[in-house]
Amino acid sequence: MADTGGTDEAVVAEAAATVVGRLYDKLADITADIQQLVVSEISELRGDAQLLQLLTDTAAASVEAFFSSIRHGIPVKHLEPPTPALEYARRLAQREVSVNALTRAYRLGHRATLRIVIDEIRAAELDPALGLAVYDLMEGVSFEYIDQISQQVVASYQDERDRWLANRNNMRVLQVRELLAGGDVDADAMTTALRYPLQRHHLAVVVWCPQSYERGEPVSLERFVQKLGECLGARDLSLFVPVDRVTGWGWIPLSGSAAPTAMARLRAAIEKSTDAPWVAAGNPLPGVAGFRRSHQQAQDARAVAIAAGSAARRMTAASDPGLAVAALLGNNVAAASALVAEVLGPLAAATDGDERLRETLRVFLRNGSSYTAAAEELHLHHNSVKYRVQRAVERHGRPISDDRLDVEVALLLCEWFGAAVLS
Repeated sequence: MADTGGTDEAVVAEAAATVVGRLYDKLADITADIQQLVVSEISELRGDAQLLQLLTDTAAASVEAFFSSIRHGIPVKHLEPPTPALEYARRLAQREVSVNALTRAYRLGHRATLRIVIDEIRAAELDPALGLAVYDLMEGVSFEYIDQISQQVVASYQDERDRWLANRNNMRVLQVRELLAGGDVDADAMTTALRYPLQRHHLAVVVWCPQSYERGEPVSLERFVQKLGECLGARDLSLFVPVDRVTGWGWIPLSGSAAPTAMARLRAAIEKSTDAPWVAAGNPLPGVAGFRRSHQQAQDARAVAIAAGSAARRMTAASDPGLAVAALLGNNVAAASALVAEVLGPLAAATDGDERLRETLRVFLRNGSSYTAAAEELHLHHNSVKYRVQRAVERHGRPISDDRLDVEVALLLCEWFGAAVLS
């Protein structure tokens, strides 16, 4: 235990436990602050939504372990590293993020936590000597914990990096990334190097397992991409590149005649599969430019699916109506939510009733403001559609004609992102 400067250790421990007890109620806010600080200071850690969520879970588990040590007098040497922290280190190794970024994240998180501790000690209005002793105790425990856990996660990082580099085809991954980076490419030479026909039409996919780590081994994802190619009648093997243990990129080579119907067949194949991972798909496009563009479309589709969270569809495709517009805000759901709230007003409420009104209004506007066409699509009576549209306008608070384009965009965002953008 840290030196308490003559203050009774039991009194200091009790006061520290009281301070930590108050901080437990703020754990979610503390975690969010640490995550935002880390990604703002370390550009290498600004990954996709999945990686950011893992960072948040790591911060939450680490801070909670520190608090538990103080609250219950658990020696730091008895604390095990949080599972999310080890997985986050492994995921960074798989994505070739530097170990320096990882260790710096722990230093920044440590500093931020101590500042929060100081503020809470001040708010507790303890006797100055006792307050100083409490801080001294918590600072000592936190340093010992960070020193211990940082060594453990770095070891996990290094082990995973060694394994990852040993098991993957480094040259193929490098060549694919260089191909995606742009610039002139000798298509014939690259076809030979990759053993993949770049002269064909390419349907790019991003596949991932959002919930189960165990199902996310690259071999399983690669096998799934090859299976999709077989279902689409590809005469050559599909190309697969692992991104990390639960994410992979794929390209399915198609003939020009097969390209127009490929998306419908892809969707049917995924719907028939009982253990398919999540899939985001670009449009089938020709040549090197099509290889790159279809991949970018698949990445945009995945950004929308990840942002939608639990409302995500098993397959999200670039050809889905409205996806291209939603993708513009796929990495900024906060902005999308603000736009929806500002444009729709009370109609943006997350209720079943407002959901029905939004859907009816969206279909009505998409059908050229035709009650008859909307009724046919929704399988409702003409008068029911008219009533719902009138109610939606009332909830909106002003005539739709005043800002029709904004309303249509907001309704589209509600359709794609669901609860993530609703108030």
